[in-house]
Parts: sequence; structure tokens; C-alpha cells
Amino acid sequence: MTGNLYRGQAGLPFSSALRVYEPLEAFPEEQQGALRAAGARSASRAAVENAELLASLGRITRPGGDPFPTGATDLVRILAVPRRPDTGAPDAGTPDTRAPERLLYCPSQLVLRAGLAANALMEGIHGPLAQLLIPEEQRDRHQGRIDEVRAHSGLGRVHTRASTWGIPFSWFCLFKESDPTDVVESEGRIVTVRIRTTIGESLERVRYAVAHLALAAPDLDMLEDLTQLTEWLELFHPGSMVELDYGAVADKVYPDDSPMDVRLGIECLAEGDMTGAAAAYRRLASRWIPIRQLARAS
Repeated sequence: MTGNLYRGQAGLPFSSALRVYEPLEAFPEEQQGALRAAGARSASRAAVENAELLASLGRITRPGGDPFPTGATDLVRILAVPRRPDTGAPDAGTPDTRAPERLLYCPSQLVLRAGLAANALMEGIHGPLAQLLIPEEQRDRHQGRIDEVRAHSGLGRVHTRASTWGIPFSWFCLFKESDPTDVVESEGRIVTVRIRTTIGESLERVRYAVAHLALAAPDLDMLEDLTQLTEWLELFHPGSMVELDYGAVADKVYPDDSPMDVRLGIECLAEGDMTGAAAAYRRLASRWIPIRQLARAS
């Protein structure tokens, strides 16, 4: 399945994701049954990724030109983590076979996320071009789907943030190079790399970064990104896990020292070491600017 996934992504923009997995009790009671059923089916992660990719390609070629998902087959990613013997909370570390596992859930929420993405796109586009890209009647139809989803689930939080052509530097603040990491390979290529940590650790790290940047570099764009990340993470259950999924870009950059470079850059700024901060940024730029330039390549 992983081989099919990699070949299916050939020629598509690199897409990475930041996801939050929550325990069952964090979801509305009426949604828990569907999540339990998804856990019982326990489809492999590769199967979920392939299904989502095929569905997205199918929407592009759908008769009538409506690119929006209907929500009829919304997918759920599941993360099995060992409980900490003392608290029962998830542990990001190496699984302990003596400790029972706990399932955490990350619903795709494609209907809601597609609506948010379309709104963001339309903010900078008006008139005939907007109508050409996403006709108003299609946007109105999809708004009805969003209203229906919100009425049934009542969720105000989005579990997934996506980025194309590179990973925002702010995301790396949530992780350390020592965090548990899965490297998924197929046919001599890296399909993706996934790094994870507890939401408590990620919040501690991002708050540390915000506090230091607010003092040392208050005009830095990254400070606003980190503030938004903090507010987003605070919406979720304290027993959640956070995952950075590199996607196909991992084959171009891994092994990747970006979490360490971002952390060192912030520490250097806090200490007034501009030379060290510039060196950390140069390492990041040399790694990621060529990837982002692919977005403008013909």
C-alpha cells in the first residue's frame, strides 16, 4: 500500500500536515460511536492515506466540476499509544508491552477544512476569476454541508493543519529531535516521516518560544504564527498527542535537523547571539527554500 501511495503522489504538490489526536471522551457523545467503529476496523495508516488521496483525485475529475468533499466517507486516523502506568495518560515514548494501549482519534474533517481553505483562497480573489475557480453555487452548496456537519458534531476545532511546498518553521517548535519518529519507506524512497509528542510537551515548547521571541524579536512574523499555534493547541484535550507528518517532502529533506535548528535559533535570539541565530536560519533556508521554490517552477 505504501508503494501505491508514493506513486500516487508523483507530480502532486508536496503536502505536510500537523495533526492532533484526541481520546474518545473529547468528542461529542453522538460522534463516539463512529469513531469506535473506525477503531474496530483498524485500517492500516497506508490504507487511510491512499483512500484520502484517491478521493481527492476523484473530486478533481467529478462530473459537474464540484471540487468539494461531501463528507459521506470522511476518514479517521487512529494512533495507539501506551498508557502511563501512573496516570493512564498517553505516553509519547517507546511502547511498554505491560501497559494497555489507548486509542486516540484524528478525524479528517474534510468538509470543514475544504470550506476554510476555499474561504482563504477567495479572500484574495474577486470577480470573474473567483467564479471561474470555484463558482458561487458550488460554494453555497458546500456551505450547506458545513452547516450540516456542525449541527451533527458541534465541533468548533479543526484537528488538522496542512501546508504545501514545505513545513512552516513554527511547526518545528513543537518537537524535539529526540521525540518518537516513524520513517515510512517503500522501494528505496522515504514515503513520509512522522514525529509525535504529547500535547502538554508541545504546549510547553511553543510557550517557551513565544515568551523568548516576544522579548528578543517582537516584530518577527514567526511570533504571530506561534501565538496562533498556541491558541489552537489549547482547544484540545490534555490527553492528546500532536503529530507532524512530513508527507512526500521527507524524501527530499530527511534526515532533518529543523527542530533543532529552530530551537537553537530562538535560544540564540534570547541570548542576544545574532551570529548564532543567523547561522541557524541559514541552515533552515538552505534546506527549505529550494523546496518552496518548486511551487513556482514550471
